[in-house]
Amino acid sequence: MIIPSIDIINGTIVRLYQGKYHRKTTYKDKIYDIFSNHHLKGANFIHLVDLDGASDPKKKQINVIKDILSYSKVNLQVGGGIRNSEDLKILFSLGVKRVVIGSSAVYAPEKVRFWLKKYGGERIVLALDVRIIDNTREIIINAWKKTSGISIEELIDKFFCSGLKHVLCTDTSRDGTLLGPNIDLYADLSKSFKDIYFQASGGIGSLNDIILLRKSGVKSVIIGRALLEKKIDLAEAIKCWQNG
Repeated sequence: MIIPSIDIINGTIVRLYQGKYHRKTTYKDKIYDIFSNHHLKGANFIHLVDLDGASDPKKKQINVIKDILSYSKVNLQVGGGIRNSEDLKILFSLGVKRVVIGSSAVYAPEKVRFWLKKYGGERIVLALDVRIIDNTREIIINAWKKTSGISIEELIDKFFCSGLKHVLCTDTSRDGTLLGPNIDLYADLSKSFKDIYFQASGGIGSLNDIILLRKSGVKSVIIGRALLEKKIDLAEAIKCWQNG
């Protein structure tokens, strides 16, 4: 599945370069127009990142998300600053289909296991952002400000028996660069964890990248900047993915 990604700050569409807030590009596109266009071109899910919530959980853009859900027919996968059960309850009550959990998987694994068992693996996505140093794929957290000391493989193992199904993996060195995804990373993870539905994110800038990711074994591709800047047409990307 091709999943368009939209990042928002104060209700405005932005993109960060490698997760750095001071290296932000702001887009003039209206959120309503982007969602409508993605829906018309065949998107089934859209990945929405609340960067205000990611930076400060008290500043989550709940009203913006509520507004989007009032007019959009596309399924929404939402992440950014989700720290407690009330956050999940609110988002699911609004109609969000999947909630994306990041730092809490490191800080509060027992709580995340509870959520997986309560809501099921189809409703919870673990967003695992990796920084690769000396062949170690270490998870970084808190909007990429802090290292966790744990590898992505170790973290997946922790949640597998609790019903984990969806993992959004980003190679942070590629994010927002359009320089191409880390194919070896996704091929290796898909081979090691055959029952996990990996969503690849970071660096996708061409249809050839989509072809290579399809062959790597991932189940979905998250595309952000390349769609916003019209490097890739969504309808063509979906067709490319379907044709393998």
